[in-house]
Amino acid sequence: MRSQKSMRMKLNYRIVIFASAIIFGLFFSAPSLLQLQDGKKVTLGLDLQGGLHMLLGVKTEEATKSRIKSIAASIKHFSDRNDILIDELRFDESSIVFSLLDSDDVKQMQEFLSKIDGSDISLDALSFSLSLTPKEIVRTEKLAIDQAIETIRNRLDQFGLAEPIVARQGEEKILVQLAGIKTQEEEQRARELISRAAKLELMAVDEDRNARVSVMSDADAAEYGDVILPDVKDPNRHYLVREIPILDGSMLTDASMGFDQNNRPLINFKLNAEGAEIFGDFTGKSVGKRLAVVLDGKVYSAPNINERIGGGNGQISGSYTVMEAKDLAIALRSGALLAPIYLMEKRSVGPSLGADSIKASMVALIGGFILVIVFMLVYYRMAGLIANIALVANLFIIIAIMSLFGATLTLPGMAGIVLTVGMAVDANVIISERIRELIYQGKSIHKAIEEGYENAMRAILDANITTLIAAVVLYAYGTGAIKGFAITMSIGILASMLTAILGTHGIYEMLEKKIQKSKNNRFWFGIKG
Repeated sequence: MRSQKSMRMKLNYRIVIFASAIIFGLFFSAPSLLQLQDGKKVTLGLDLQGGLHMLLGVKTEEATKSRIKSIAASIKHFSDRNDILIDELRFDESSIVFSLLDSDDVKQMQEFLSKIDGSDISLDALSFSLSLTPKEIVRTEKLAIDQAIETIRNRLDQFGLAEPIVARQGEEKILVQLAGIKTQEEEQRARELISRAAKLELMAVDEDRNARVSVMSDADAAEYGDVILPDVKDPNRHYLVREIPILDGSMLTDASMGFDQNNRPLINFKLNAEGAEIFGDFTGKSVGKRLAVVLDGKVYSAPNINERIGGGNGQISGSYTVMEAKDLAIALRSGALLAPIYLMEKRSVGPSLGADSIKASMVALIGGFILVIVFMLVYYRMAGLIANIALVANLFIIIAIMSLFGATLTLPGMAGIVLTVGMAVDANVIISERIRELIYQGKSIHKAIEEGYENAMRAILDANITTLIAAVVLYAYGTGAIKGFAITMSIGILASMLTAILGTHGIYEMLEKKIQKSKNNRFWFGIKG
């Protein structure tokens, strides 16, 4: 009974927390270490498993053209909705020009135009001219880059790639790193998904002149406020459509792949409330005419409008494979690019190079780990064994936390783990040396352990906190691999505080009476004499 009571007293809260941390580490790191099918795992980065590295440029000037075109569509819808008669609504790359036929409508139009942010409006009699201010042009171009980064990231997340890196580089460049791209087909699919504009427009077919589209030039079409667009299935077939779209993809809320009555893939899309209202108004006024569904400048279908279409739902049909339809739905769902992007640089990292990196890193990690363990055992004996137990627990906890959050492990990240091993051992070296000094001074084992931890705590905390601050700064301002290094180092520092300080202290408290009873300081702490 007495021995059982003594054992319960020795199982202090430090041991309970340390044991719980070890169980946590073993459980959540097992799927990654043993490559189990179930459970969350650490994702290997581009430099460890191979993949694709791309540097993309953004044609920001196109964003201004798109903004002008979108404003023109809004003016057209506003005038139609309020029965305002407009004569010759035209726009170019930088401005919109139109005239009103009734002077009574001027005030109402001015009120509407004044709500357009960043616009410079001039009025001469009944003629309006609208352009974007220089400040608004700069803002629009900057927004195009930010939106491209977010859109590309959303597309790649839905594509199924784990932890893609999409980040701004410089002023107008975008860095994209895709780990796990191993085949030419996967690379091509990813590149097409990234670069696709996915610009959806619903445009009215000019029924009065469409019959002559085959003999018209682009200049002829422009005279009537039209554009000539090719059919996606037959490049030799063209449609004459109104240049100003009825609505565009900015009003899209959802897109998904479906199948028609013949089991052929198509894309179903849904518009927001404003888009549904515009769509319903237009179809109600255009019964018997055709509406062209245009995607990236090509007509996918031009169905007849048989009745008013409410609800804001539509379909895009074409000659798709299931995979193409899925990718197109992803592109539409994640949003159209405000400006086209182009490839500036591309590098493929082969899996063999990644395997070599893993091998070299593992040799360094295991080699350093073994040397540290041997040194601690030889120099500090049982104290070294206790430190080694904390070190192993520290590694399991790092891998477990990274697995739990699906973090990406890169080559610099592995360097961070190696550095963490050194820092974890350093804490135990400081503690062991303080305990040995106090034993030399004649302090009891209990006093030596308690004061040893107390004296070592300040130095350990100072070193770990300053390193942790540096890691946080690296994560906040670094990109890609630097973030990976900062993450693993931060996790390792926090884990070492748990294992090297709290965990080993609990083990010493549990073994304290045994150490005192043996009176063999050489065996327990490696003290000579």
